[in-house]
Formats: sequence, C-alpha cells, structure tokens
Amino acid sequence: MNYVFEPCSQPAADVVGSDAKFPIRRVFCVGRNYAAHTREMGFDPEREDPFFFIKPADAIIPAKEMPYPPQTKDLHHEIELVVAIGKGGVDIDEATALDHVFGYAVGIDFTRRDLQGAAKKAGRPWDWGKGFDNSGPMSPIVPLAEAGHPDPKQKIWLSVNGEIRQDATLNELIWKIPEVISIISQSMALKPGDLIFSGTPAGVAAVVKGDVLTGGVEGVAEIEIKIV
Repeated sequence: MNYVFEPCSQPAADVVGSDAKFPIRRVFCVGRNYAAHTREMGFDPEREDPFFFIKPADAIIPAKEMPYPPQTKDLHHEIELVVAIGKGGVDIDEATALDHVFGYAVGIDFTRRDLQGAAKKAGRPWDWGKGFDNSGPMSPIVPLAEAGHPDPKQKIWLSVNGEIRQDATLNELIWKIPEVISIISQSMALKPGDLIFSGTPAGVAAVVKGDVLTGGVEGVAEIEIKIV
C-alpha cells in the first residue's frame, strides 16, 4: 500500500516471557470505579452505569521515565489494573468475558487535573486532561499462562518517594472486570490489542519533577517511574 508519507510505527507493549510485542489498538479507561475515589472527587459512589474515556494508543509508554507534561501545574497519579484483550467480540456475555483476556498489566493514568477541572467546569470534553503524550506508562503485560486472573483480594497500591498514597484491594472495584468488558462490547466492538484501564482507588494526588513512583497489583506486576 502506498502512503503520502511514512505511517507512524505501531504502538506496542512488552509481554512477559516473550520477544513478541502486544500491538495496542485502543485504550479504554473506566472513570470513578472505586467508591472511595469517587467520594474524594466529590461524587456519590452509587452504582450507576459506568462511564469511559479513551487515551491514544501511543500514550502508553514503558514504565521508566515520564516527562512532566506542558500546560499543567497539577499532575496527578492514578494507579490501575490494566486488562489486555486478546479475543474480540460484540455484546460479550459477562459469564464468558474473561475468555477474551490475553493478560494483565499495571499502568498509571496520569491526569492534568487543572485542565480536566477547567473543562468540567465549562461543560467541555476533558480529553486534554487525560489523553496527552506519555500519559499512560505501563508495565509489561503478564499473559494468563504466567499468572492467571487476579484474585479480588489482591492489593493495588502506589507510593511516591517511598510514601504510600494509594492502597486498596481489587474487590473494591464497583464494576468488576467481566462487567466492564461486557459493557464496553455493547457499545463498540472490542478487538485484539485493546487495553482497559480499570479504574483507580482513592489517594490520587499531585507529583512534581524528580518524584519516583512505585506501584503495583499484588500477584500481577509492579511499576516504577520517575518524573523528569
């Protein structure tokens, strides 16, 4: 196929135990999926229909260093369990949703909170606060063959410069992983290469240049990244 210029390279993530890369198609993110985080953001955690936003595929970067982004003075961390889809589908049944999972990873949904807040106040989309360059550092994906599905009792946590800020368990998710997969597939087709950032627990806060963030999901993966 001929192009008017050379196309960008395919965004991809590392896979534990393999030289092959996981090609990234879309990045779905679940908003306010832990009750305590919902409260700290000023909302009622009553179980209503979930909402989603999307990050660009090339916002996902290896978990090493992240440049502090422009146009913000309030960059927040949000540690999340990431679901990697290996089998696509439409109207996926919740009972079989986990059959579509290739593996899991740990990611940080970085947010330019001041830009997001200004957009919310004006009734505008807040993509600029969520979908900026390098806004989704992520660990290598752990295939199911390596670790299986996470246990709901497993911890999800994040520390900044050695101080714990986020600390919860996966059973605190309002919308569980099978539900999230099913709900997304009712609105648009899920396909191999899709990633789902499943939501963050309470404790989100600002970071500055020089901060070192360490986090993880027990039994899945850990992540360490420095803000540069």
